[in-house]
Amino acid sequence: MPEYYTSIGEAVGAAMAHNIRLAHGGGTPAEPPLQARFLPHPSADPYSVPGMIARLTEDASPNEVAAIIEEVNGALTGAVPQLTELVAAAADWTRARLQFDDPHHNPTFETWTYLAAAHDMLRDVQETLEIAEDRLVSCPAERTDPRHHDRVRVLRTRELLSDVLSAGPETETASPADQAPEVNRQRAARTSSPQAAARRTTPSARTAEMPANSSPSRAPRTR
Repeated sequence: MPEYYTSIGEAVGAAMAHNIRLAHGGGTPAEPPLQARFLPHPSADPYSVPGMIARLTEDASPNEVAAIIEEVNGALTGAVPQLTELVAAAADWTRARLQFDDPHHNPTFETWTYLAAAHDMLRDVQETLEIAEDRLVSCPAERTDPRHHDRVRVLRTRELLSDVLSAGPETETASPADQAPEVNRQRAARTSSPQAAARRTTPSARTAEMPANSSPSRAPRTR
């Protein structure tokens, strides 16, 4: 089995498959122990991509959002330029394995064209983000009437893993004064999440089963 896994679900699935093989005598004692990939909390590195996503809530100011876009698109350490270089390196790796002996069948060249196209699109993304960065500071500082928001679709489709799993080790050991900003950030992230509206409008099964005139049960009094 590989030493690291890209997600918790993949690690759990590999562990289950490993246990099944052991139960049926298919595993070997010499296999290395299963290890999950460590995912640091966004607050541990506010300039990482998860950290910047955590800071980019709907209550952030225009200058804060512009600074985050500038950071993610920076030429030296920005995530977008680094991703562009990574795709370019993959395209160059494929280029070193090209051969055109068969003009009718060349899957390696097709792979190179996909990577080259992705590289060109990422270059376009960098230029587009530079334009958006200059325009962000002129956006209103306060949120507008929600009736205007329905004219365009929500683009974000994923939540941060730390928001899905609630508070991490950093917030559990922090003092109440230090814990409040992180709790407020997680609450704002869940509120602005695309899944939040569905959770607000869909009643739970327990609520649906409870009669309208029923009141919550009270604990018996102790004398």
